[in-house]
Amino acid sequence: MNLACVFPGQGSQYVGMLKDLASSFSQVEKIFMEASMELGYDLWQLVANGPTDVLNETEHTQPAMLAAGIAVWQCWQSETEIQPKYFAGHSLGEYTALVASGALNFRDAIKLVKKRGQFMQQAVPQGKGAMAVILGLDNDVVTELFDKVSSVDIVEAANFNSPGQVVIAGTIHAVNQTIRMAREKGARRTLLLPVSVPSHCALMRPAADDLNLALMDIEMQYPKTPVIHNTNVKISTDIDEIKSILVKHIYRPVRWVETVQWLVQQHVMAIIECGPGKVLTGLNKCIDKSLISLPVFNQATLVKAITSLGE
Repeated sequence: MNLACVFPGQGSQYVGMLKDLASSFSQVEKIFMEASMELGYDLWQLVANGPTDVLNETEHTQPAMLAAGIAVWQCWQSETEIQPKYFAGHSLGEYTALVASGALNFRDAIKLVKKRGQFMQQAVPQGKGAMAVILGLDNDVVTELFDKVSSVDIVEAANFNSPGQVVIAGTIHAVNQTIRMAREKGARRTLLLPVSVPSHCALMRPAADDLNLALMDIEMQYPKTPVIHNTNVKISTDIDEIKSILVKHIYRPVRWVETVQWLVQQHVMAIIECGPGKVLTGLNKCIDKSLISLPVFNQATLVKAITSLGE
């Protein structure tokens, strides 16, 4: 059975994540210890005990999600020889996918995403930008709303998550204005997301310039397992091109629907989600009901996923 492994991004974090796995697998805290050495603070202490508002600050969320995804992936590898044919990651999860694929060294990636988070926060001070999910409207209807927002504000589609689910990003005024109009258009639900910066929109272009400079000092390898990129829904084995994609990735939308559809076209029948929660598992099932979608975030889900795929 062709298998893909995907990694979640910001928004899936929560205080106490991975505690269950850490009680059974020593590599969980070991991964967080490695990350802490690069960060200069105890990442596991923050993840285990919070506070939530500090964990939700993007410069802390990004290393936490990267470490969590790799920790779960290592638990998976220690328990089964079932290996994915493809990797992908949602937003920040693309960095986790690149580490899992062998393209990025874990410690280099931790330092890189810490800087990425700082660049993003510097580009848009906390409280000035926002992201929100809009449920129950077609993509075209949502994007048409952007033209009605004040020209001095920015709001764009940040994530095309599943049919009828679009995440928007921009200035807080523009996002709130778009939410109000979406409700008037009949949106089933709107929800502000627990993030401190508006990712994947034009407000992130200054951060992209800084990230471009930071990537010059990062050594990368050819991925051992193909990684499907968010921005263009393609695979690249050219290191310079991968770096260029990561720069664009910070201000362009996540094309998750197309990513999952591409995997199905490659005859992928099952997808495991390695990391906190099961957001991507839910999205994947909405995109294609024929897929076997399995979250892996604690010991019970790890056993269930391995058992299900081994049958």
